Amino acid sequence: MRRREFITVVAGAAAWPLAARGQQQALPVIGILDNAGNKWADAFRQGLSEGNIIEGRDVSIDHRSTEKYGEVPALAAELVRRRVAVIAALGGVSAKEAKAATASIPIVFTVGGDPVELGLVASLNNPGGNMTGVTFFAARLVQKQAGVLHDLVPKATLLGILINPNNPRHPTDAADLQVAARTLGLDVHVVKAGSERDLDAGFAGLMERNARALVIAGDAFFFFQRDQIVALAAHHAIPTIYSTREYVVAGGLMSYAASLKDSHRQAGIYAARIVKGEKPGDLPVMQPSKFELVINLKTAKVLGLDIPPTLIALADEVIE
Repeated sequence: MRRREFITVVAGAAAWPLAARGQQQALPVIGILDNAGNKWADAFRQGLSEGNIIEGRDVSIDHRSTEKYGEVPALAAELVRRRVAVIAALGGVSAKEAKAATASIPIVFTVGGDPVELGLVASLNNPGGNMTGVTFFAARLVQKQAGVLHDLVPKATLLGILINPNNPRHPTDAADLQVAARTLGLDVHVVKAGSERDLDAGFAGLMERNARALVIAGDAFFFFQRDQIVALAAHHAIPTIYSTREYVVAGGLMSYAASLKDSHRQAGIYAARIVKGEKPGDLPVMQPSKFELVINLKTAKVLGLDIPPTLIALADEVIE
């Protein structure tokens, strides 16, 4: 080999690591806009992997997470300024603020309400625009939760629901519960709580009205305050149904809802398809295919409740 050729080969070899680093820097970025407090990012990453999109190899991830709804708009704006390839909006507030921040960057959302009613997409089957994702349809689940509570506490005449006035979906949840309650011959008392102090006052108000069963609407703030909420329910001895199993693990009575882990995994699969070139507006909004009933028998015993065998048989998980 001639000396000049040898120098050319060596120089080229030395440049390979630099080229590789340049390619890594050029990876498309998925921005996670997360108002769910980093609960489901791992499930989202699992979905990406199932879609054969690997973090560090195919994409990089910029995860912006907050428990405070008021901070979400600024985080959305930061992701837009970074010109990420896809925004994964985890939670209803994230979805709303991502939509407000951009009409061009593809967005994959996870929300608990109807995306059409929330103004996110034109229809479930044909979303159009730059958004698609997964819905838990929590509003419909509130009615099923009321039915489960009624089967467990058939003598209750007043049903409470705890909602967060800062959550735009919760008025719909309360209205849906009113519909279910009328069918069951129950009255409903709506309790609003946007702070820890509100929670104490809200439970006290339920007791004053002699509410004998309670639905906790799905909400990030409530989730982070689940120990306090579970403790208040235990202190006031009120049978309560929750939106996720984590409440039941913490000592709550029961939960019935879509599997949030599975829903966020599905969102990751959609994000992978969009990274590969599919358009979000062409991907139908996915609805939950897996629901979970979790029951804490120890809590039921403390409350003096006998869980019907039929309900235990339906449970996906029983904590003893």
